[in-house]
Amino acid sequence: MSDEMQVFDRELLRRRRDRAAKGLVAHDFLFQEVATRLSDRLLDVTRRFPLALDLGCRTGRAGLAAGGPGGIEHLIRVESSFRMAAAVPGPAIVADAEYLPLAEGRFDLVYSNLDLHWANDLPGALVQIRRALKPDGLFLGAMLGGETLTELRDALMMAEAEITGGASPRISPFADLRDVGGLMQRAGFALPVIDGDRITVTYENIFSLMADLRGMGETNVAIERLKQPTRRGIFIRAGEIYQDRHGGEDGRIFTTFQVIYLHGWAPHEDQPQALRPGAAQSRLADALGVPERSTGEKAG
Repeated sequence: MSDEMQVFDRELLRRRRDRAAKGLVAHDFLFQEVATRLSDRLLDVTRRFPLALDLGCRTGRAGLAAGGPGGIEHLIRVESSFRMAAAVPGPAIVADAEYLPLAEGRFDLVYSNLDLHWANDLPGALVQIRRALKPDGLFLGAMLGGETLTELRDALMMAEAEITGGASPRISPFADLRDVGGLMQRAGFALPVIDGDRITVTYENIFSLMADLRGMGETNVAIERLKQPTRRGIFIRAGEIYQDRHGGEDGRIFTTFQVIYLHGWAPHEDQPQALRPGAAQSRLADALGVPERSTGEKAG
């Protein structure tokens, strides 16, 4: 991997997940909510998955289960944090999602719940996932998108600029929804579907929000982050700005998590294929019951 692709400190991410492992149950509401939404999508797929992979499973509470939604018969879990993997109910592999020790064409389903936004080389990670799938195998995942924590980012940036005259990266960068579809195609997935939604959460104040992010193991691990302690006054001022700009009548602040959903298949010859130009067997005008006109002819 080139130096230009090193955006996140993956070792720091692992250590922060280790630290969060013991108390994760008190902070995993976001993972649980997204797991429910992913499970609903999996239920829409009318087939069984004899062997599935849960990539970035954390403690296993917000992932797949054998015999659960989707008819999963056997499940293998992968997690980069040893302490989180040790809490998984059942066998788990400790491995980095960027360097998967997996045989090619092995899995019927690869599932990933809010893990891939930490990948330095997201295109490469997607290629590895696609290669790990059997032909016509399914990848179903979710990752945080670029609109995540925009309120916190803006408040911290404004406070730091006001107090110190400058600003440093406070929130890790996330991929934009419009870019992820292209990455899925580049990785070789067939029939990719990308969509997203926003989950809004309220907190008592900026300090309770940051405590929750630490409890999730989701604090900033960008390599370009500020390496020295931040003055408390910056956080106090950021809290005031946050409250003023994003506070509700009840005094609580609003926080946005943008979730991007990824759905794609490993290519297989039996999958639907786009027709060649001119190969259609019926005309759209006939289906709509209207006269056919050339592209240069004006209606009426």
